[in-house]
Amino acid sequence: MDVDQLMSTARESLTARRVYGEPVERDGLTLIPAASVAGGFGGGKGADASGQEGEGGGFGMSGRPAGAYLIRDNQVSWRPAVDVNRAVLVAGVVVVAYLLMRPRVARARSMASD
Repeated sequence: MDVDQLMSTARESLTARRVYGEPVERDGLTLIPAASVAGGFGGGKGADASGQEGEGGGFGMSGRPAGAYLIRDNQVSWRPAVDVNRAVLVAGVVVVAYLLMRPRVARARSMASD
């Protein structure tokens, strides 16, 4: 794939259709799922000293659920998606930081009181 095709594919991939899913309707409630989408690409062309030319590139994209819009009786509300794995990771990092810093804080307090 040449660089121009890569840029065209990347542009087509990063659209609102990737962010908002198809609406789902049930019992007077409309749910529109939403995601957080990010992507990037890079590429280049070049030639060596003997005149041999080459080009290449790559494209990557990631997405995760962000939440959903709920529409009922012409009222719109936002319900965020809860990423339990991320919450557990953050809590773990906080606990480890506390456990690592506790002896240093105790030592600093004892030196200050002397």
